[in-house]
Amino acid sequence: MTFITISDRVSVGSDKGFGVDRVIILNIDYGPMITALESRILDANSESMGVSVETLMRNAGLALAEFVGKEAKGRILFICGSGNNGGDGYAAYMSLKDRSDVCAFREPKSPLCRKMAKDIRTIPYGDLNLNGYDVIVDCVLGTGPSGQLRQEYLDYIDRLNSSGKKIISCDVPTGFGTDTMVRPYATITFHDVKNGMGAECGIIGIRDIGIPPEASLVVGKGDFLRYPVPKDDSHKGQNGRLLIVGGGPYVGAPIMAAMASLRAGVDLVTVMSPKGSFLPIASYSPAYMVRCLSGQTLCMDDVDVIIEASKKADAVLIGPGLGTSPETAEAVRVITAKIDVPAVIDADGITCISGAIPKDKHMVFTPHAAELARLTGRKDPGDGEVSSFCRENGCVILRKGRVDSIYDGKRVRENRTGSPGMTVGGTGDVLAGTVAGLMAKGMSGFDAACLGAHICGLAGEFAYGVHSYGMNATDVIDGIGRVLKEGLE
Repeated sequence: MTFITISDRVSVGSDKGFGVDRVIILNIDYGPMITALESRILDANSESMGVSVETLMRNAGLALAEFVGKEAKGRILFICGSGNNGGDGYAAYMSLKDRSDVCAFREPKSPLCRKMAKDIRTIPYGDLNLNGYDVIVDCVLGTGPSGQLRQEYLDYIDRLNSSGKKIISCDVPTGFGTDTMVRPYATITFHDVKNGMGAECGIIGIRDIGIPPEASLVVGKGDFLRYPVPKDDSHKGQNGRLLIVGGGPYVGAPIMAAMASLRAGVDLVTVMSPKGSFLPIASYSPAYMVRCLSGQTLCMDDVDVIIEASKKADAVLIGPGLGTSPETAEAVRVITAKIDVPAVIDADGITCISGAIPKDKHMVFTPHAAELARLTGRKDPGDGEVSSFCRENGCVILRKGRVDSIYDGKRVRENRTGSPGMTVGGTGDVLAGTVAGLMAKGMSGFDAACLGAHICGLAGEFAYGVHSYGMNATDVIDGIGRVLKEGLE
C-alpha cells in the first residue's frame, strides 16, 4: 500500500507506524486521478475479464481492515451505508469482528451490500453511541454524490467531524464531491486516487484490489457507461448535430459515414457534398440532409459556407470520398484551421491535411497504416512516436488495425473487437461516422474514438457471424443499433 498526504512540503520517510514501506508527502497532485465514472467502468471491465465486483469488494474489505486493524488500539466501529461503499465496510468488519461493532446507517440496498451484510448483527444508527470507540470507520457514501446532500447525511457528517474520534474513510470520505464532507484522519482508497482528492481526505492510502491492468488498457463493456444517454424530455438536436464534408469523386463513403453516425445516436446529420456526388447522396436516404457545394469537387469557393455551417454543428467529419486534388487539399487545410468545433479527419482528409496540421483543435484522426505514415512522417511509427505526435499537436489518433490503438499523448488504449471480414471497403467510413457521431453527442475525442472502435468492432463481429466473408460495410451499420442496445443494457 502506498500512502500520500497532500500538503505544503515534500519528504520521504520511514513507515511512521503505518506498516508500509514508505510515506510520501507531496506538494503536488498525485499523478492522474480517476473519476467516479471511471471507477464504475473499471469494475464493469474487470467483471467482463473474469474478476467479479464481489471479489473486488472482498479485496477492498481486506485492505481496509488491514489498515484499520493496525491503527486501532481499542474498539472499532464501522458505520455502513446502503450501497457498495457500505458493502466494503461490512466485508472489512468480518475480518475484525472480534474487535469491532458495525452500525447500519441505512439498511443495505445494493445487491452486493445485502450479500456482504447477510447474517451480520448491526446496531441501528438511531441507537448509536460513539463513546467507547477508538476508531470510527466511515463507509456511508462513496463516489457519485454531488451538490447538496440530504439532511440525514449532513447531520451524520457533522456528528463525525465534531466527535473528536480518529476517523478512517473507505475509498472516499462521505460527502466527497459535495459542499460538506467527513474530515477523516485517513482515507483508504482503491486502485488509484480519486479525482479531487486533497488534504481534506487526510492521509491517503492507495490499495491494489485486483483490478486487471487490461481493465483500463482495453476498451470493454464498461465503456458503454460513457455513452451520453438522451434525457427523456430532450428534443431534436439536443443529442448531437453532425456536419459531414465529403464526396465529389466518390459517393458511397459519405453515405456510409452519415448512416453510421445516425445509428450511433446522433440527432441530425448534414452532408455537404460537391455537385459530382450531391444527387446520389441525397437520393440514397431521407434520414439525413444534403447541401450542394459549388463545384464538382471541394474547392476554396466552398470554404466560407462550410465554416459558417460548422457553427451550427456540434462536430464535423471531413474526408470521406473527397479526393486529394490540390484545390481540395488547400480547402481542407483552410477549413480545419478555421473551424472551432471538434472534428474527425478521415481517409482523403488525412492525406490532404498531412504536413499542415493545426495544433490543439480537438481533432481525431482515424488512419490505417499508410495514412498514419503520411500523417506522422514516419513509416510504421511505434506507440511512443505516435503518442509524441499527439502531444505535440494536441490531437487524438485512432490507429486502425487487427487491434486498434487509441492515443491522446497521455494515454494509450486498445480495442480488440472486430472480425476478419472488416477488410471490406467502407468499414473505415462507418468507423469515422460512428466516432464523429459520438463526439457530436458530447463525448471527448479520446473517449469517442475508444467507444466508437469498440462498437464498430462488435457490429463487425455480428455481421461476420451472419455473412462470413460475404459481409459488407452496410452490414456493419445494421449491427450498430444491436450493439448499442446490448451494451447499454
